Amino acid sequence: MRNNWAMTTSPPHRIAVLALDDVVGLDLGTPSQVFSTARSADGVSMYQVEVCTPGGRPVRSTAGYQVTPEHGLELIETADTVIVPGIHSGAPLTDGTLDDEVTAALRAAYERGARIMSICTSAFVLAAAGLLDGRRATTHWAYADRFRRLHPDVDLDPDVLFIDDDRVLTSAGVAAGIDLCLHVIRTDHGTEVANRAARRCVVPPWREGGQAQYIEHPVPKVADSSTATAREWARQRLHEPVSLRDLAEQSRMSVRTFTRRFRSETGLSPAQWLLQQRTDHARLLLETTDLSIDQVARRCGFGTAAALRQQLHLRIGVAPSAYRRAFRRQPAPAEPASV
Repeated sequence: MRNNWAMTTSPPHRIAVLALDDVVGLDLGTPSQVFSTARSADGVSMYQVEVCTPGGRPVRSTAGYQVTPEHGLELIETADTVIVPGIHSGAPLTDGTLDDEVTAALRAAYERGARIMSICTSAFVLAAAGLLDGRRATTHWAYADRFRRLHPDVDLDPDVLFIDDDRVLTSAGVAAGIDLCLHVIRTDHGTEVANRAARRCVVPPWREGGQAQYIEHPVPKVADSSTATAREWARQRLHEPVSLRDLAEQSRMSVRTFTRRFRSETGLSPAQWLLQQRTDHARLLLETTDLSIDQVARRCGFGTAAALRQQLHLRIGVAPSAYRRAFRRQPAPAEPASV
């Protein structure tokens, strides 16, 4: 498990968003919107987000407006996290190069211990700065071939939403930036804070970083989309055995039709989705209750502590007890031992 940033920096955690010419409007607004919703139980902001540009100059956005920042690159010098939103033009995309001043600022931030993040095509910026060589990274799937041509030393995986490689994090296009920001909040402050932030942003609280960037089949029309009821039914019964046939019956479909529609709507198989829900619930219980590992395993449908340990280690690389020590914020009243 990498460092818990919430514990290693004094609040609020300082985030510098570096906007370059032709910055993607949605990507630029995502960090401020998502991180501003992360607050402590008493309402204190956990992050301070500010925008900078090279020389503090205005830059163009893809949304038809100019960005007039209050800071130049000096903001990066004291930031705990640096985020680069996507761009739609410029040397990083055309020939894989980057302004020397920007390169120096990003490398200096990384070398002093800051966390560096890219949203969408700004993976080209990090790669041009030499921060992705030998690392696993992702970017928007439509730019994968170009990225590989320009940066053959980067282990590119264009089939995932985001990748967390120690202090360098990259995400896929557009909405995947939201997933990455929520992942960082969850890493820094735990599932409960991240879930509250997601609710304020009216977005799903968790999509696996390894989930496919795009769904292979078209999403069904709302009138035809009928696995949502089954998903909610399953969420209320995570402590019980839930079979594929049970889910299909809730949607009044054949197993074959249900499986096809489920994957179309979620991008996951029913089994993958159910494991994700069970694991997320286990993480929440580990953070917020005094239940034993065995009790958590039973309440989440894993049955045994060994099964929970295996699944948690597979997904985030740690044992339940280690996860609880790292992310438990404060003692919670013990819940009844019965399950």
